[in-house]
Amino acid sequence: MASTNLDDGTVESCDSNEMAVPDYLSSPDQHLLPSVAANYDDSVAERFSSEAISSAVRVLVDLAGKGKAVEFAVGTGRLALPLAQAGTVVYGIDFSEPMLAELRKKEGAQRISLTVGDMTETRVCSDAALVYLVFNTIGNLRTQQQQVACFRNAATHLKSGGRFLIETGIPKLHQLPAGESIRPFDVSPHHLGFDEYVDRTKQILISHHYFINGNQVRTLSGAFRYVWPSELDLMAELAGMILEDRWADWNRGRFTNDSQSHISVWRKP
Repeated sequence: MASTNLDDGTVESCDSNEMAVPDYLSSPDQHLLPSVAANYDDSVAERFSSEAISSAVRVLVDLAGKGKAVEFAVGTGRLALPLAQAGTVVYGIDFSEPMLAELRKKEGAQRISLTVGDMTETRVCSDAALVYLVFNTIGNLRTQQQQVACFRNAATHLKSGGRFLIETGIPKLHQLPAGESIRPFDVSPHHLGFDEYVDRTKQILISHHYFINGNQVRTLSGAFRYVWPSELDLMAELAGMILEDRWADWNRGRFTNDSQSHISVWRKP
């Protein structure tokens, strides 16, 4: 008999000759697990640095102006909380009740109007100045149709002249050695991360994580649909929006062929 770690960190025994390959694509999004929500902030601690948050919030405040902002996949409120504290009226949508439960525990959560819902169809207003979706979360939508629906839903939230912002990474297919499908993206004392490109036609990758705490290891794997900047621009056009800006980072650095990620802003005419 052998043992294997499940996505929620538990261990299951199985016959080593009958190891089943997990069907990550049909598995529910891992953010629905209470164990993932409870550990989420610690697992992305670098994103909670004062520098990372302040640079992002500066951009969001500038784009929202005196208008309303809607965060798709608001999660535990990493950006929504400081944005609301800065005086912006913030709405947050998330389909994970455990993630929202973690947000509600935090100081200032009452400033945000929270809704359990799907960012492809749930609508909370129609006069927002800004809708934003950060930290690669567009990839949580695992089909092109869902991603297109997300853009259309963002457009329905926006007033004329309003903007939709997405922060996401550039697919790293060009960095794969010939014949390989797995690329490490983080190798550190407390975390190992590997992206496995499993379907290049449907643009699906599995992101594998190993969180190390002493002699304990918590595992987590999830399916995502990676998407190219040009494809996002076409989705925006289908939703009636046009590209206004694209930066390499929250400091509005110039986007180039060497950029590892991008922050793109589309405007509703």
